Amino acid sequence: MAEEKKNINKEKDRQGGTPKLPQFNVYWIYAIIFAVLIGITMLGGGQTPKTVPWSVFENKVLPGGDVSKIVVISNKGEAEVTLNEDALSKYSDILGDNKRFPRTGPHLLVKIPSIDIFYEARKTVEDTQGIVIPYEFEDRTNMFRDFFVMMLPFLLIIGIWVFFFRRMSSQGGSGGSGGIFSVGKSKARMFDKDSGISVTFKDVAGLAEAKIELEEIVEFLKKPEKFTELGGKIPKGALLVGPPGTGKTLLAKAVAGEANVPFFSMSGSDFVEMFVGVGASRVRDLFKKAKEKAPCIVFIDEIDAIGRARGKNVNFGGNDERENTLNQLLTEMDGFASNSGVIILAATNRADILDRALMRAGRFDRQIAVELPDLNERKEIFEVHLRPLRLAEDVQSEFMARQTPGFSGADIANVCNEAALIAARKSKKLVGKEDFLDAVDRIVGGLEKKNKIISKDEKRAVAYHESGHATISWLLEHAHPLVKVTIVPRGKALGAAWYLPEERSLNTYEQMLDEMCATLGGRAAEEVVFGRISTGALNDLEKVTRQATAMVSFFGMSPKIGNLSYYDSTGQSDYTFSKPYSEMTAQVIDEEIKRIVEEQYQRAKDILTANMEKLNQLAGLLLEKEVIFSEDLEHIFGKRQVTGHVIDEENHEAKEHSGGSEDNEDSVTQSADNV
Repeated sequence: MAEEKKNINKEKDRQGGTPKLPQFNVYWIYAIIFAVLIGITMLGGGQTPKTVPWSVFENKVLPGGDVSKIVVISNKGEAEVTLNEDALSKYSDILGDNKRFPRTGPHLLVKIPSIDIFYEARKTVEDTQGIVIPYEFEDRTNMFRDFFVMMLPFLLIIGIWVFFFRRMSSQGGSGGSGGIFSVGKSKARMFDKDSGISVTFKDVAGLAEAKIELEEIVEFLKKPEKFTELGGKIPKGALLVGPPGTGKTLLAKAVAGEANVPFFSMSGSDFVEMFVGVGASRVRDLFKKAKEKAPCIVFIDEIDAIGRARGKNVNFGGNDERENTLNQLLTEMDGFASNSGVIILAATNRADILDRALMRAGRFDRQIAVELPDLNERKEIFEVHLRPLRLAEDVQSEFMARQTPGFSGADIANVCNEAALIAARKSKKLVGKEDFLDAVDRIVGGLEKKNKIISKDEKRAVAYHESGHATISWLLEHAHPLVKVTIVPRGKALGAAWYLPEERSLNTYEQMLDEMCATLGGRAAEEVVFGRISTGALNDLEKVTRQATAMVSFFGMSPKIGNLSYYDSTGQSDYTFSKPYSEMTAQVIDEEIKRIVEEQYQRAKDILTANMEKLNQLAGLLLEKEVIFSEDLEHIFGKRQVTGHVIDEENHEAKEHSGGSEDNEDSVTQSADNV
């Protein structure tokens, strides 16, 4: 606490109201030397005689007989004239009342037209008055002035060099740091209570568990005695882990707004530079600044840029720049030096590739999972993003939350913004429910292409393809409930079917088979009706293959493979060149994947063949209207079997099917499970 008070006093002295004395600058010396040189040059290094015209000298001074000596400066075409000391008063009109001139001279400076004219004038006076006027010739140079002229180009080059390098050093990182002279300085931005950060925990909807853990860290910074009295120590670090767009950086901003302590923010990529050793230098500088401002928080966003597991890079080098940076970070976070009062926050969506030494307790004591929001959390997030919008009465956050399973916080913010743009495009005064549904369709499926040219045969094939999906998903108990089917081109797809996946925590074997069968319904319909297949089932085949592979290799759902899983949760399998099973096992896996897919494909054909009349009716209706909803399928097939695997029956009944949905054909198998 004593050290903390000392730091606070230093900060007060630094920012206090006492006037600061001007600091010494080395450029002051350069200015003084330059002024002296100019002065010497201007003064010529000695006394300055009175300059008079040649006519005055020829007609008045020279005939007066008072010239005691003439010195002709040949290289300048000038003559210095020294008068007799007794005769100075006679020439007061020329010299003026100037007592600064020495009595010994020279007193006058004359610009002579030429040497011949000078000789003639002197000869005339000597012959007329019978006197002798002594004279001599000299060549003079101004040493200081000549030296200055000679050094002027070099001085200009040095001045330009200093100017440009000072400009380069003043650019770069925050606070004037960065540039070529401070390349090893940290680029971290510091925020404090005066920085105007307005984000608090109230602005973060959902993420209740994550907020509890971060609020505890903030409380520790505000009231450490509450925990130290019981022998507790402040956590050294917390790692925020979760998919993109779930609010990891927003949580860090909320911590900065709540903590009321200095907050350093830096991206993981800011440590990486083209120069060797810069990353480690920036790590040292960052922690040096943090220690000076302790207690404080250091936030490193996207830490996987420097925290990747060592020895797993593709360069096969164990001493590269990134690893040096990571080693320095490990030392600073938990080395022999104490970092009391410095808390490290980091965020990543690739926790599986981080180095194990970075993840251990003592560096990151807490790993906070920031997962995709559930139904209630999506409702809270919608309420936050709906506040600035002018809404119609039919917009309900609960309904929108049911329409967007699997959406992250960033996706929901995008939905709200897109809905406002769509309403403005239609010149509406309020944002309505239909605008939000169109926004969901726009984000999930892409923009409608109503003017795309499609032949009648292609349109008919697309209609039967989508009708096959809709028919099987409606008839199978565990398939995702259908919301809308369209044959209007959207994005890269010629047609799409929207489903509303149930928010399951677990997926059973039967559920996964039903979903695969519904996904294969499009190709099955093409073969049953037309006797041929097309390339329109590319995404469907990709999904069922991936799902069948997971069932056999990961979930142990194949009787031939048994209860074995070849899933690597550490993520290190990406860096190996061998599989964790033999060639014989790989062959069995391939056979099982093919068997599961072919069985569900045959099942889909059997279902469609048994319901051919209703399939034709549905396809004809789709060709007529281009867009049909669940009510149309209920009219053709009757009531759908209600599954018993829904988390909340009241919230997940398909009561509203007026339009938008969560998913299109390309993500029909998406669910909320995380097994």
